[in-house]
Amino acid sequence: MRLWWEVARRGFRRYATYRWATFAGVFTNSVFGLIRAYVFIAMFEVVGRAGGYDLRDALTYTFVSQGLLMPLYIWGWQEIADTVTSGQIATDLYRPFDYQLYWLSQDLGRATYHALMRGIPPFVVGALLFDLRVPAHPVTWLAFVLSCYLAVSVSFALRFIVNISAFWLVNARGVNALAAGAWTILSGFTIPIAMFPDAVRGVVRMLPFVAMLEFPMDVFLERVQGADLVRTVAVQAAWAIVLLLAGRVMLGAGSRKLVVQGG
Repeated sequence: MRLWWEVARRGFRRYATYRWATFAGVFTNSVFGLIRAYVFIAMFEVVGRAGGYDLRDALTYTFVSQGLLMPLYIWGWQEIADTVTSGQIATDLYRPFDYQLYWLSQDLGRATYHALMRGIPPFVVGALLFDLRVPAHPVTWLAFVLSCYLAVSVSFALRFIVNISAFWLVNARGVNALAAGAWTILSGFTIPIAMFPDAVRGVVRMLPFVAMLEFPMDVFLERVQGADLVRTVAVQAAWAIVLLLAGRVMLGAGSRKLVVQGG
């Protein structure tokens, strides 16, 4: 455990180095949060309620999800794919630690930094400008933190699978871009899954992507409580385990047929 703690700590410190990038990211996330907020304001002036959300719920959803955007990091991450292309992965796999757990630990450290420094400020900006909801029960805060870490684990597992596909592809950038676009919609970032048409919503809720964003948002807004809260967190944990195991199987298959591209 000491090894993984140190790796996570260095993942945190790595991103803490780029202070101006953090400041620019907070500004950008806040601006896009405001744009999304005013779209919802215009919509709710017409419909009143949608998917069980009122305007206050939707605005809260907007700024919390903006804060979760960087911790989840669903866009553009392909560090592992780049090591496959460069050939560095051949050396990495010889190192005396579990390859997947190394990257997961580093990603959890990175996500913790982004949650604190790029997740909280956009919510504060939204709270200063609009009437946002906050959890009424202390246990909800604890469940939300746990749910967020599980969401990051699911996100990492999916990103790991996409990156490992570089073993069989000349370039994984296309798959990465397609996956990021699909995750943005199917995770509930664009609009809450509850606002999808009934037939589509039922299918989407059976996919792992809702465990990335929709589930943490349900916890924060206290749309799930008691047994439903436990069930939601358990489903997230199950998806994280299943997807991490799938990534491990892919890594094993790729390692046995390692073809270093470019050298």
